[in-house]
Amino acid sequence: MENTLISGLKREDFQAVVQGKETDLYTLTNNNGMEVSITNYGGSIVAIMVPDKEGKMANVIQGHDCIQDCISSPEPFLSTLVGRYGNRICRGKFTLNGKEYNLKINNGPNHLHGGPTGFHARVWDAEQIGNNVLVLRYVSAYYEEGFPGELCMTVRYSLTDDDELVIDYRGTTNKKTIVNMTSHGFFSLTGIGTPTPSQLDCVLQINAYFYVPIDENSIPTGEILKVEGTPFDFRTPKPIGRDIAQDDVQLKHGAGYDHSFVLNKKEPGELSLAATLWEPASGRVMETWTTEPAVQFYSDNWADGYKGQHGATFGKYSGMCFEAQHFPDSPNHPHFPSCVLKPGEVYTQKTIYKFGVK
Repeated sequence: MENTLISGLKREDFQAVVQGKETDLYTLTNNNGMEVSITNYGGSIVAIMVPDKEGKMANVIQGHDCIQDCISSPEPFLSTLVGRYGNRICRGKFTLNGKEYNLKINNGPNHLHGGPTGFHARVWDAEQIGNNVLVLRYVSAYYEEGFPGELCMTVRYSLTDDDELVIDYRGTTNKKTIVNMTSHGFFSLTGIGTPTPSQLDCVLQINAYFYVPIDENSIPTGEILKVEGTPFDFRTPKPIGRDIAQDDVQLKHGAGYDHSFVLNKKEPGELSLAATLWEPASGRVMETWTTEPAVQFYSDNWADGYKGQHGATFGKYSGMCFEAQHFPDSPNHPHFPSCVLKPGEVYTQKTIYKFGVK
């Protein structure tokens, strides 16, 4: 495997001992020649090799090419798993069973994505099953980053012959806690490059009639608003860049798109199509399917051209994120779908990224 990856990545560059555990690079393949490479440091997806309409392969997810760069990345959540709680919690505080919990603050006044040493910065136990399945396991200790309860989390990546990367989550706890897992892929359907092009010409459709507005600290106001008549209306396909520069207070709060879209569901937990992204020049298409109630669409508003894999650079708007999850700050908004997990219950989530061309 060492020198035969289409991505040009070398397995040995990801092999180290971190936090007393061995890190490695695991590569999944399917019968169509698609290739997905993942490291067990943070569950980071470092390569997704798919063809364009001419059959030319390129890596369509942003990542690094060695374990040291993953650890010290300027973007700590670059295409990693996120937990125990994806997105923001206001002032890092929430109340459960009448007790207030205080989480680590790592995003202005807020807790973001599980904190500075959340699941993105942990070495997971890994088991590859055949050519197309990788299982990662991690036990999050009681009070890790301030969260109650010990959480046992399993994440399974499967690559199907339908060119789908399927991510299945399963978690249990010994004490009531909150869980909101996601995968924070930064997708560049043009293929990453030097520099990686802006993705604002990509055409996006989101299956949502409503979105969650935020305040100046990116915390939900508690409202659920219609997308109709706003820059957040992706009910019919449109280029991402069409409305991103509009004089809109919500776009200012997010410095672009960084909002939770309330997915249209026939019933809670239904696996349904959340978003379709099409890059016209290459013809590449990516569909996001999920059982989650929302998808956070983030248009990579803060990247500054930092270096990634094989010298590629990642600038503003160069990677589009579709983070399937519950709403931000849910523990502090009782009318949002609950993210509480109790002993005896099983947390489950399924998200699929399906690739094709048109």
